[in-house]
Amino acid sequence: MNLLVIPAIPLLAALVASVAPGRKGAPAVTLMGACATLGGALWAAARVASSGRLVTIAAWAELDGLSALVLLVVAFVAVLAALYSWGYLSAHGYEPRTVRRYGIHFNLFVFALVLVPVLAEPALVWMAVEFTALFSVLLVGFDGTPEALEAAWKYIALMFMGAAIALLGVFLLFRAQAVVGGGHYSWEGLRSIGPRLPQGLVIAAFVLILVGFGTKSGLVPMHTWLPDAHSQAPSPVCALLSGVKTTVVLYTILRLVPLLPAHEMDVWLQGVGLLSVGTAAFLLLQVRDYKRLFAYSTVEHMGIIVVAVGFGTPHGAYGAMLQIVSHAITKSFCFFAAGSALLVVGTREIASVRGLVRSSPLVAASLLFGALAIGGAPPMAVFLSEFAILRAGLASGAYLATALLIGFIAVAFAGILLHVNRMVFGPAPAPDPAVHRRALPTTCVLTLVLGAIPILVLGVYQPSGLHTLMTQAAAALAPAVVP
Repeated sequence: MNLLVIPAIPLLAALVASVAPGRKGAPAVTLMGACATLGGALWAAARVASSGRLVTIAAWAELDGLSALVLLVVAFVAVLAALYSWGYLSAHGYEPRTVRRYGIHFNLFVFALVLVPVLAEPALVWMAVEFTALFSVLLVGFDGTPEALEAAWKYIALMFMGAAIALLGVFLLFRAQAVVGGGHYSWEGLRSIGPRLPQGLVIAAFVLILVGFGTKSGLVPMHTWLPDAHSQAPSPVCALLSGVKTTVVLYTILRLVPLLPAHEMDVWLQGVGLLSVGTAAFLLLQVRDYKRLFAYSTVEHMGIIVVAVGFGTPHGAYGAMLQIVSHAITKSFCFFAAGSALLVVGTREIASVRGLVRSSPLVAASLLFGALAIGGAPPMAVFLSEFAILRAGLASGAYLATALLIGFIAVAFAGILLHVNRMVFGPAPAPDPAVHRRALPTTCVLTLVLGAIPILVLGVYQPSGLHTLMTQAAAALAPAVVP
C-alpha cells in the first residue's frame, strides 16, 4: 500500500461527510474513516518494525521508527475521538448542517495530523504542521460562543506567529544542507550528514524551530493559548489537541536533535523542559476549570519529554518515546472523562462540581482513573514511562535535573488529585430541580471503556512489536556518524 493513501483516507472522509444525510451520517463516516486510517497505520507500523523503514517516495514520503510511532498514536486517538464525537454531537442536539460541518473539520484535522509524520521533507512538514493549526482553529471556535471565538483568535494569532519563526529555522536548515552539498533535504538525509553540517547554522535553526513550533506544542512560555483553547473546544477535539496535536509538533522539533552537536545542547534541553514542567505543576494548584486542569497537565508532559531527550542517552530517548505513547492515550482519556462530566453536570467550574461519586458513579470513576493515570500512579502507563525517564536521568548523572523533575511531578500529581478528589468525593450540594442532568451517551461510555484498556495494559506489559517500534524511534534521535 502506498503511504500517501493513509492521509488520503481522512481527506476522503471529509468529502463524504460534507454530503452525509441526517445527524448520524457524518459521525458514521468519520468513525469509519478513522478506523481505516488506524488500519493503514497498523500496517505501516508493522512494516517499519520488521524492516526498519518504509519508503513510498524517497526523501518525500517515508517512515522510520519515530514517524511510524507518531502515526500510530495519532490514528489510535483519532478513532477514540471519532467514536466519542458521535455521542457528543447527539447529546448536544446539533442540526444536521452543524454535524456535517463538524465532520468536515474533524476529518481535515486528522488528515493534517497524519500527514506530518508521513512526510519526510522539512519544508513540506512545516506546511503540514500549519495545516494542523488551520484546521483545528475551526474546531476550537466550533460552538461560536464569545469565549470560544476569543480562544480561537488567540490560538490562531499565536500559531501564525510561531509559524513565521519556525519558517526561518527551516530556511537556515536548508542553507546548512546546501553548504555541505550532500544528501537529500529530508530528515534521514540531514541526519546522514549531520556531523558535517555547519554547527552555527544548525543551532540557530534548532532554536528558531524550537521557539516557533514550541508555540504549537505548548512549551513555556509559548503555552498561553493552550488552556484557553482546551477549555472552549469540544471535548473530543481537546483529546486530539492535547493528546496528539502537541505531540505531532514536538515530534518535528525532536527530528532536529540528531543534527545538534553531541551533548552540547543537553543542558539547554533539560532547562527548557524543566521550565515547562515546573510552571505547569504550580499552575495546576490554582486552576479553577477542570478542562484547563488537564490542559496544564499537557504542558507538564511536553516538558517531561524534552527533559528526557535532554539526558542525551539511549535510555532517556526510549523513556521519551514511552512517554509520548503513554501521554497520548492517557490525556485523550482524561478529556473524554472531562467531556463526560461536562455533559452530566453542565459546568466546567471545579468549585461547582461535588459528590460525583453519588450523582454519577461512572463519570466519577472515569475522572478519578484519568487523574491517577495522568499523574503517574502505578501500575498505569505514565508511571512506567516517568519511572524510565527518572532512571535514565540518574544513570546519566543529571542529578539536579532529575531531582527537580521528581519534585515538579510530585507537585503536579498533588494538584491534579486535590481538585479531582473534591469533585468526586466532596459533599454533594442539594439537588436543584431546575437543573437537568443528561444521561451519558452509549458511544461515550464505550469510548471510556476502550480508552482505559491500553492505559492499564501498557502499565504492565509492552507488546513486542510496540517495543521494537519504540526502540527504533529512540535510535532515530541518536546522532549519525559519518564515516
